[in-house]
Amino acid sequence: MITHQLLLLLFIGYIVYTIDIKKKFFPVPVVLVMIGLGLSFIPYFEDFNISKDIIFNVFLPAILFTSAYQFPLKQLKENIGIIISFSTIGLIATVLFLGLSIYLAGTFFTALSFTAAFLLAAILTPTDPVSVITILKESSGAEQIADVVEGESMINDGTSIVFFTIFLAMYQTGGGFSLGEFISELLVVSIGGVALGVVAGWLMRETIRFRQDKIYQVMLSVIGAYGAFYIGEAIGVSGVLATVTAGIFVAYEMGKEIKEDTLQPSLDGFWDIVTPVLLAVLFLLIGIRSADYLAFSGWWFAIAIFLLTISVRFIIIGLFIYGVSKWRNEFKNDFSTITLTAWSGIKGAMSVALLLWLEETASGKDQLLISLAFAAILLSLIIQSIGIYPLSKVLKNLQ
Repeated sequence: MITHQLLLLLFIGYIVYTIDIKKKFFPVPVVLVMIGLGLSFIPYFEDFNISKDIIFNVFLPAILFTSAYQFPLKQLKENIGIIISFSTIGLIATVLFLGLSIYLAGTFFTALSFTAAFLLAAILTPTDPVSVITILKESSGAEQIADVVEGESMINDGTSIVFFTIFLAMYQTGGGFSLGEFISELLVVSIGGVALGVVAGWLMRETIRFRQDKIYQVMLSVIGAYGAFYIGEAIGVSGVLATVTAGIFVAYEMGKEIKEDTLQPSLDGFWDIVTPVLLAVLFLLIGIRSADYLAFSGWWFAIAIFLLTISVRFIIIGLFIYGVSKWRNEFKNDFSTITLTAWSGIKGAMSVALLLWLEETASGKDQLLISLAFAAILLSLIIQSIGIYPLSKVLKNLQ
């Protein structure tokens, strides 16, 4: 039964992607999620659910590795400072301000505990701009903004997991927050993940040199992508950063030393098929899974939380852009840059994975928290994905 359901989801994803070829700025994830919501009412799909482990162990390694090795190295070098700043210091500031804002907003809707508000902020902070990168580049010519947003999303997933695990422990046990514990864990997890990724990337490079058959090179990339992730999670470092670093290392070595002409086309040929397949199934499953939590009375609070995620991100990015003279001088129009970068911070796979992580450990009293998070994620996916094209055109005309 599951194989039949999966095949049908793949066929639906194929149809949607085919339509996308005919329509230039069609937000595919939005359509897939909406279809998934519709499928949730069909008994045939009622038992076909997605879990945190499936997202972490099946979907994320492939998506992260593909994004990393295909990310232009030139743009990464040019924007490395702002990308790292946004995905570390910026993410920390976003979680703190967003958590406090959600806590205060709860006094007007449904009161949340301090730790619940910050746990919700940690879930809603990682970004997943898969549906807006192409639109940003083609509709407004904002290639640099798109590169910054994409680079930020690759790294901030690892940082957000540290935040989430700390606030989840606080939420479940009622314990306090230790700044020293957070910093030490963040450093260990992040540095360890990067180091593991370098080792995995180096091993892949040496093996590629030893075995130049393109079929086995592609097989090796699969082993490296998933192996770096699994080993990282097993030893207590960031599997996300390990996989991303391995992908970047492979891209760097392909451009620098590895001269096998068939490697890049072979990798692209394989991963460019795998990625849309995984994304199609993932967004359909997100729609199916979220339906159970959307019939609740806290929609006005969820809308307020969604607006807060955009507002807080806008403020934090504005502080970075205006606060650093190099970045302020680098972008042609500060307001357009800040607005587009803030709006492009769409919630996606990582936010859903963290939310399902909470669900697996939650009790009945956490139903409202899960519903609020699902609603805010769906609002982000739908409204921000649909709005990025008209917003980018308006801001472009204002320049």
